[in-house]
Amino acid sequence: METHKVALVTGSSRGIGKEIALRLADVVYAVAIHYFKQREAAEDVVKGIEKKGKLSAAFQADLTKESQAVDLIRKVEKRFQKIDIIVNNFGPLLLKPWEKVSASEWEYIFRSNFESALFCIKAVLPGMRERKWGRIVNLGYGRVEQLVAFPTITPYAISKTGLLILTRTVASSETSSGITVNMVSPGLMEEGILPAGKDISREIIGKFKDVAEAVLFLVSDEAASITGTNVIVSGSWKM
Repeated sequence: METHKVALVTGSSRGIGKEIALRLADVVYAVAIHYFKQREAAEDVVKGIEKKGKLSAAFQADLTKESQAVDLIRKVEKRFQKIDIIVNNFGPLLLKPWEKVSASEWEYIFRSNFESALFCIKAVLPGMRERKWGRIVNLGYGRVEQLVAFPTITPYAISKTGLLILTRTVASSETSSGITVNMVSPGLMEEGILPAGKDISREIIGKFKDVAEAVLFLVSDEAASITGTNVIVSGSWKM
């Protein structure tokens, strides 16, 4: 990959997003860090990237609001002149029985896990089309393609399934633009929420670095013909 690339990772002040951002810093020119509330944590990630000799900056935005998502894209483009790679990682998990989820909670989970990515993709595409190169990676979850019942994460599962459909839709529409659009879907992860009362084999719990490596491959020149794909990083969980 040409090293003079600029990446933006949403929700990258901690967890998987942080790991992806730090790993991308090994192969690109600059990495923009997005956060919603955790400013200090985001600035720590920036420092970690700068220690690698790369450019970075932290940007705050509530991506459930389209105006702020568009503003985030424009601010990053103004700071680094462009965005070549975007990883849509932002989106919380709500662990709650489906019938107890309030209308406002349904809306927030859907807007944060689906619409935030939609807003960012729409805002970043014009620049990618103009340069005839772009990489978009959306984060799903390990069983996104299986359409199974998940009574305790229902709004999350629905929004991620919608995001997979969006991923493949945009991928099919951008085949002549030099832009690839893919999904990486983690399963049970280190430091994540594990099923209560169950003895989970440590062998099936993934590491953040595994997800980051999958993202790194999908944004590389070697993956130029891979688009509309969902890469599952979940060990043998619920296979």
